[in-house]
Amino acid sequence: MKGKIITLMCATALLSSCHIYKAYDRPEDISVEGLYRDTALVNSAAASDTTNFGNVPWREVFTDPQLQGYIEQALASNADLRSAMLNVESAQAALMSARLAYLPQIGLSPQGTLTNWNKGEATSKTYSIPVTASWQIDLFGQILNPKRAAQVSLKQAEYNQQAVQTQLIASTANIYYTLLMLDRQLQITENTADVLKKYVETMEAMYEYGSVNSAAIEQSRSAYAQVVASLSDLRQSLTETENAFCLILNEPAHAIERGVLEDQVLPTEFSAGIPIQLLSNRPDVKAAEMTLAACYYNTNSARAAFYPNITLSGSAGWTNSSGAGIVNPGKLLASLVGSLTQPLFYRGTNIARLKQAKAQEEQAKIGFQTALLNAGNEVSNALSLYQNTLAKVNSRTMQVNSSRKAAEDTKELFNLGTSTYLEVLTAEQSYLSAQLSEVSDTFDQMQAVINLYQALGGGREN
Repeated sequence: MKGKIITLMCATALLSSCHIYKAYDRPEDISVEGLYRDTALVNSAAASDTTNFGNVPWREVFTDPQLQGYIEQALASNADLRSAMLNVESAQAALMSARLAYLPQIGLSPQGTLTNWNKGEATSKTYSIPVTASWQIDLFGQILNPKRAAQVSLKQAEYNQQAVQTQLIASTANIYYTLLMLDRQLQITENTADVLKKYVETMEAMYEYGSVNSAAIEQSRSAYAQVVASLSDLRQSLTETENAFCLILNEPAHAIERGVLEDQVLPTEFSAGIPIQLLSNRPDVKAAEMTLAACYYNTNSARAAFYPNITLSGSAGWTNSSGAGIVNPGKLLASLVGSLTQPLFYRGTNIARLKQAKAQEEQAKIGFQTALLNAGNEVSNALSLYQNTLAKVNSRTMQVNSSRKAAEDTKELFNLGTSTYLEVLTAEQSYLSAQLSEVSDTFDQMQAVINLYQALGGGREN
């Protein structure tokens, strides 16, 4: 009769707990519509083309041989990436542990005693060599859901590693191009300083002949000193940027060999693909979804705690102690026990645990949606930056050409005596500013390409 009652209880509980076996499915209210803003900024196919700039191998995006070598070095030695790899190994070990929970737990616990009641009598020797085993029958997902949670946690660790890798590649490229930009700005400023130094020498010579007054000399010296002072700032920026680059490479600070800004070629035509691809391309978005999946299985585990725990246990082994006396040789003893543990006095604790798990699952869902929105914003920002810098670079080129012509013409007029030296200085400073801004705009355009590549999940695979 008791067996029938237990069977009926198990069957009823099994029927009412089918949902705890359900695998994770992405929530239907997670939306990817409208994640991109103004995707047509780059090309008309950006919003509908299923190709994706993020799927291009990083070696085809960053073609500078020296930069490629630095990226490979960073991928091999960067501390953050190695730490992420260790997290993957830890998650693999946790999954192995969860899978082993399906197997019986086997133990060997040999025992022996020596007994002597009187000095003249022989010492009695007893021994027991039992092998014990217990096996939990997973009728209600107490083992299944932790195993599934371990599986998605492993995927999460792998996606986090990919996210670190994409960020590392983008950061390496960004800092490398920053060095090239600073190199070019330093070169332009040094050339301008040389020109202004010659102007100072010219003004001093003209002062000797009484052609100019002392105010003109001081103006020329002031302009020269201002430009020379800016050289120190540029050199300091170069040193700090090189040091930051070495940190990415996991090396002590040292000088970085590099190319020149003018030789760099980055893609000019690319597609952002369709927003749904962010779910499959962005490692951080996939990691956020795996966090949600892990919380889903934790909620299932909390539900499973309300149901009985069924365990089979047994033991077998040799012993020479029969309870009433000692027999030699020993005899084989075996036992098998089945137990059903129904949680009765922990219902309040289990209810609290379930509420906590549901709240964490909802938080993870919000985090997943936020990660999607953030990814869409990054793509939109990169597209907009590229388009705006493209227009600005074209305008800046016109400004540089005009400033150069104005500086040349003003100098000629000064030599003819129809222009003042103040006008010459103003023209030279305007030309310098335009050149520096042109270099900065070029770098911004390169940075927009890098940001878009990272925003679309580029570089996640070697």
